Amino acid sequence: MKHLPRTRLLFVFCIAALMGFVSIPAIAQKSVEHAKNEARESTKLLTDVMSDSTKAIPRSVLRKAEGIAVFTNVKKGGFIIGGTGGDGVIARRLNKTTWGPPVYYNMGGMDIGLQAGGKQGDYILVFMTAESMKDLLENELQLGAGAGFAAGPVGEQAGVMTDKGSNIYVYAHQKGAFAGATVGGGSIKPNNSINEALYKMKGGAVLTNPGQINMSTVPIELQTFSKTVAQYAN
Repeated sequence: MKHLPRTRLLFVFCIAALMGFVSIPAIAQKSVEHAKNEARESTKLLTDVMSDSTKAIPRSVLRKAEGIAVFTNVKKGGFIIGGTGGDGVIARRLNKTTWGPPVYYNMGGMDIGLQAGGKQGDYILVFMTAESMKDLLENELQLGAGAGFAAGPVGEQAGVMTDKGSNIYVYAHQKGAFAGATVGGGSIKPNNSINEALYKMKGGAVLTNPGQINMSTVPIELQTFSKTVAQYAN
């Protein structure tokens, strides 16, 4: 077997190294583009849900919320098919009028139901206390694991919120219907390939202190999501 000349071998190594350097930004850019698409879809879902006050999440609920999660096109019993992208975004309140940037999370293995036989849908989770977000900050939230989940009130039901022990309200949008939903299992985990591409930090770190992110530096699609949440939650 012939050995490659030293100059040619050096050339091959240089090309391989260059390809390695090029591939990292390319992967990061793909994550950012997917993040933009997910932010757009989540903004649209929230806007559609809130367009009819008689069927929407009550504003009185959102004004008290500590965090809001939006997951689109989630398949029942497993993760959405989405390549490198996240299933949804979670934003945390900074103060009475401002919300932090969307942080990317995956929902998987879930059993959230609105209609019998529904295999795919969109989901919104409203976190009513800082304590209810604790597991998200640490890494993973187990759905239905005693965290105080409850089907969220809709429209006129705002006045009959009798479940005072609920920390997280769950909503499902399936087959054109939107209502409070039950939670049976599954989990929510950070999609850190996206979070690190956007913020140079893991998801839990961003949610712990969302004010550390300069919103003017993130893509406009992400800014729009946070502004849309603020529009309905203030």
